[in-house]
Amino acid sequence: MTGWVYLMTNKTHGTLYVGVTSNLRRRAFEHRSGQYDSFSRRYGLKHLVLYEEYPDIRLAIQREHNIKHWPRDWKIDLINKANPEWADLYEDLSF
Repeated sequence: MTGWVYLMTNKTHGTLYVGVTSNLRRRAFEHRSGQYDSFSRRYGLKHLVLYEEYPDIRLAIQREHNIKHWPRDWKIDLINKANPEWADLYEDLSF
Protein backbone atom coordinates (compact mmCIF):
# COMPACT_ATOMS: atom_id res chain seq x y z
CA MET A 1 0.00 0.00 0.00
CA THR A 2 1.28 3.46 -0.94
CA GLY A 3 2.00 5.90 1.86
CA TRP A 4 2.36 9.65 2.03
CA VAL A 5 4.24 11.89 4.44
CA TYR A 6 2.95 15.45 4.47
CA LEU A 7 3.45 18.78 6.19
CA MET A 8 0.63 21.22 6.93
CA THR A 9 0.93 24.81 8.14
CA ASN A 10 -1.20 27.85 8.87
CA LYS A 11 1.12 30.38 7.16
CA THR A 12 4.64 30.74 5.80
CA HIS A 13 7.06 29.76 8.56
CA GLY A 14 4.07 29.18 10.86
CA THR A 15 3.10 26.21 12.99
CA LEU A 16 3.98 22.87 11.35
CA TYR A 17 2.28 19.50 11.46
CA VAL A 18 3.89 16.33 10.11
CA GLY A 19 1.59 13.45 9.28
CA VAL A 20 1.34 10.16 7.41
CA THR A 21 -1.57 8.68 5.49
CA SER A 22 -2.51 6.19 2.81
CA ASN A 23 -4.95 8.69 1.23
CA LEU A 24 -3.38 12.14 0.95
CA ARG A 25 -6.29 13.87 -0.78
CA ARG A 26 -8.80 12.75 1.87
CA ARG A 27 -6.48 13.52 4.79
CA ALA A 28 -5.58 16.99 3.51
CA PHE A 29 -9.31 17.69 3.05
CA GLU A 30 -9.93 16.62 6.65
CA HIS A 31 -7.30 19.11 7.85
CA ARG A 32 -8.73 21.89 5.69
CA SER A 33 -12.29 21.34 6.86
CA GLY A 34 -11.33 21.02 10.55
CA GLN A 35 -13.31 17.79 10.89
CA TYR A 36 -11.55 16.67 14.03
CA ASP A 37 -10.86 18.40 17.33
CA SER A 38 -7.11 18.15 17.05
CA PHE A 39 -3.81 19.99 17.03
CA SER A 40 -4.26 20.93 13.37
CA ARG A 41 -7.75 22.32 13.96
CA ARG A 42 -6.65 24.27 17.04
CA TYR A 43 -3.86 25.99 15.09
CA GLY A 44 -5.69 26.32 11.75
CA LEU A 45 -3.27 24.11 9.82
CA LYS A 46 -4.98 24.11 6.42
CA HIS A 47 -2.13 24.59 3.93
CA LEU A 48 -0.44 21.51 2.48
CA VAL A 49 3.12 22.68 1.82
CA LEU A 50 4.98 19.40 1.29
CA TYR A 51 4.26 15.78 0.53
CA GLU A 52 6.35 12.74 -0.29
CA GLU A 53 5.08 9.47 -1.74
CA TYR A 54 6.42 6.07 -0.66
CA PRO A 55 5.68 2.70 -2.28
CA ASP A 56 5.08 1.11 1.12
CA ILE A 57 3.18 2.69 4.01
CA ARG A 58 5.77 1.33 6.43
CA LEU A 59 8.45 3.46 4.77
CA ALA A 60 6.21 6.51 5.05
CA ILE A 61 5.60 5.81 8.74
CA GLN A 62 9.35 5.59 9.36
CA ARG A 63 9.99 8.83 7.43
CA GLU A 64 7.25 10.63 9.40
CA HIS A 65 8.76 9.39 12.66
CA ASN A 66 12.20 10.68 11.61
CA ILE A 67 10.95 14.10 10.47
CA LYS A 68 8.91 14.59 13.65
CA HIS A 69 12.15 14.31 15.63
CA TRP A 70 14.03 16.79 13.46
CA PRO A 71 14.73 20.33 14.67
CA ARG A 72 12.27 22.89 13.30
CA ASP A 73 14.96 24.47 11.09
CA TRP A 74 15.47 21.18 9.24
CA LYS A 75 11.73 20.94 8.51
CA ILE A 76 11.70 24.52 7.22
CA ASP A 77 14.73 23.75 5.01
CA LEU A 78 12.94 20.69 3.62
CA ILE A 79 9.92 22.81 2.70
CA ASN A 80 12.04 25.64 1.29
CA LYS A 81 13.88 23.25 -1.04
CA ALA A 82 10.72 21.63 -2.40
CA ASN A 83 8.28 24.55 -2.18
CA PRO A 84 10.13 27.86 -1.65
CA GLU A 85 6.92 29.88 -2.08
CA TRP A 86 5.18 27.80 0.63
CA ALA A 87 2.29 27.48 -1.83
CA ASP A 88 -0.73 25.43 -0.80
CA LEU A 89 -0.34 22.23 -2.83
CA TYR A 90 -3.80 20.87 -2.11
CA GLU A 91 -5.27 22.05 -5.42
CA ASP A 92 -2.42 20.33 -7.29
CA LEU A 93 -3.41 16.88 -6.00
CA SER A 94 -4.66 15.07 -9.09
CA PHE A 95 -4.91 11.49 -7.85
